[in-house]
Amino acid sequence: MTRNLDGVPAQDGAPVPPEHIPAAVTAAKLVYSDGATQTFDPDGATVYFEAGRRTEGTWSVDGSGHFSSFWPPSYRASYDLRWVVEEGRIVGLQFLDLRSGARFDGRYQ
Repeated sequence: MTRNLDGVPAQDGAPVPPEHIPAAVTAAKLVYSDGATQTFDPDGATVYFEAGRRTEGTWSVDGSGHFSSFWPPSYRASYDLRWVVEEGRIVGLQFLDLRSGARFDGRYQ
């Protein structure tokens, strides 16, 4: 179940506008294709769970309007964020790494 996305216009594959990024990432837990999960808090904290391991980091919207994450001690990444929409409903987010081009799809749980 997602929260904060009622009335947000979105098309599948369309960029998430910077002003909607906070609502998009905090709407619900994301589940990735490999089974990893991630939560985002409104205060900028994020927790990633993979294979029983918990990693804590922070997220923000940078000055260019991209989603950014920081994982201590030194890993930083920036992403283009795109909507995943099925049958007119927002069901997840696609993260496109600006540096490597890697793509990560997360579905709301």
